[in-house]
Amino acid sequence: MKIFKAFIFFVLLTWVFIGCDYSSRSSIPDATVNFQLNMLVAPYNTFNTPNSYLIFDKRINAIDRIGYGGILLYIDYEGKYCAFDLACPYEVNPNVKVTPNDEGKAVCEKCGSVFELLYGIGAPISGPAKEPLKRYHVYLSNNWLYVTN
Repeated sequence: MKIFKAFIFFVLLTWVFIGCDYSSRSSIPDATVNFQLNMLVAPYNTFNTPNSYLIFDKRINAIDRIGYGGILLYIDYEGKYCAFDLACPYEVNPNVKVTPNDEGKAVCEKCGSVFELLYGIGAPISGPAKEPLKRYHVYLSNNWLYVTN
């Protein structure tokens, strides 16, 4: 019985350590993301509707860091803010960016990959890409929206 308990403990411990890795590996190289928006200032004060997006492919302030290809800020169907790197994970080039559309998808014009945005996942749904768009952390605090990695 002690061997069985030890085995169960080992399996659970292994699962905890493997299951706690929230960082998924991406073909998109790691690049610093440290970006903030004052949500009380136009035009960001109207950015609050599901299935809407903003694209940041250039810094607003000198201290901003916008990742590898830029930031795609999106509001999913539940009204939650999501942020993705604009670079296509299949092309792995900061100059080859996905373009969001009004159907809740982002499309890479070069390889034709289509990524789901509506549910806030960024998963590939067609085309050669096999991995999702690289995600960044988003949180809202005191009317400031922060995007980090």
